[in-house]
Amino acid sequence: MAHGRTPRIAVAGMAIESSIYAAHRAGYRDFDVREGPAVVERYEFLSTGTTLGDAADWVGVFYARSIPGGPVVREVYDDFKARILDGLAKAAPLDGLYLDLHGAMSVEGMDDAEGDLVDAIRDVIGAEPIISAPMDLHGNVSERLALGVDLPTAYRLAPHEDAWETRERAARNLVDWLERGGRPRRAWVRVPILLPGEKTSTRVEPARSLYAGLAEVERQPGVTDASIWIGYAWADEPRCHASVLVTGDDDDAIVGPAATLAQRLWDARDDFGFVGPTGTLAEGIAAGLAHRAAGGGAPYLVSDSGDNPGAGGTGDVTWALTELLAMSELTREDSPVVHVASIFDESAIEELFEAQPGERVSVTAGARVDHRICGPVRIEGELVSLHTGDPDAGRIAVVRIGGIRAVVTEFRKAFHDTADFRAIGLEPTDAAIVVTKIGYLEPTLHDIAQGWTLALTPGPVDQDLERLGHSRITRPMHPFDAFPEPPDLSVRLS
Repeated sequence: MAHGRTPRIAVAGMAIESSIYAAHRAGYRDFDVREGPAVVERYEFLSTGTTLGDAADWVGVFYARSIPGGPVVREVYDDFKARILDGLAKAAPLDGLYLDLHGAMSVEGMDDAEGDLVDAIRDVIGAEPIISAPMDLHGNVSERLALGVDLPTAYRLAPHEDAWETRERAARNLVDWLERGGRPRRAWVRVPILLPGEKTSTRVEPARSLYAGLAEVERQPGVTDASIWIGYAWADEPRCHASVLVTGDDDDAIVGPAATLAQRLWDARDDFGFVGPTGTLAEGIAAGLAHRAAGGGAPYLVSDSGDNPGAGGTGDVTWALTELLAMSELTREDSPVVHVASIFDESAIEELFEAQPGERVSVTAGARVDHRICGPVRIEGELVSLHTGDPDAGRIAVVRIGGIRAVVTEFRKAFHDTADFRAIGLEPTDAAIVVTKIGYLEPTLHDIAQGWTLALTPGPVDQDLERLGHSRITRPMHPFDAFPEPPDLSVRLS
């Protein structure tokens, strides 16, 4: 870039976390799509009057983001990719590209969607523009992707409370390099570990210390950024594994830290455990009821982890609700209040919206998309409330069956925030137990939980990876295989 000239940087992206074990397929309805100036407006740190906003000419191109789900429908991916490429061609000439990705997007018929996207982008913008990409630490970073992006960086917290901080860091790194000139170097290491996110939360060791140490690496002379991608376990592709990547301007300065971080990660492989107390769904409910009987505060949280939409679950697996409705201790009129969220079923919502709150309803719901584990469930009880206008869920109904308040939505939605419950008149702290499709607890639920069980339920994001039957990952892989000899943790430099 010519010195003294304001750099021209395009902003684009496509982001979703995809479980190949989910029956759901991500189509147009699943994505929030922005184009042109609306893309840049998504990032407050790029606003006019901010340091980063005034440091470059930021050109919005195209951005599509979905909550996690199943693989993306191929024609949808091809369309979004074409719109990104067309927008980049029109935005030329460019000095840089801010590419907002997830890192674990799967697409029907593809093995490395983000790698394919980056290669196609390079064909349009050429080799000169610097690409910076913020990503989820649960990304599966292939060598193709790691070395196709100049400045990749990952979240350092799980739950991802630093997502926007990471996105801002990625923009700052890009601007800094464009101002200084030259190109960053990258040191990447493949680490043969594949673990579920609930075993790698930064709330507990060893992930807490591993990720906390990245800031110190970043402060070393010659280093721009350091990242650990712990990987995404519910895909079944050759790129499914952990990765370490360090960027900077000096080969010696980045190779050593990359090798050290990879070795630390490998050495800690057997220390990863679940972030919280685990059990069956029945054990979680029993623990919640015992907690209440002992005078414990409300609510007690139970994670229906196997169908967590926040990790790629389909969202309409009925196994947990079926089990709960069969528990007489929850369905009597004098049973303690239990909020259960959620299953989606458009047909069931049509029926429920024909009734009025207070009326008795009987409806079959769920398992329309994913019926492999359990069939639709019969919900018979009092219609408590009806709600419209949720951008994700569409229409929502709450049905009371004794103590249970079952939430049925029109479309997929993750109830991962206290605000999600309060928006439909369910105050979480008024419930003895809250059962929701989630893994580790997101911040607002974590803050109110007076007790918690991570229920190891079946589903597309089953915590028991052996039950899923990975067949296409590169072996050997921890914890699937023994390693009689140390793995190859050599650094790939580019």
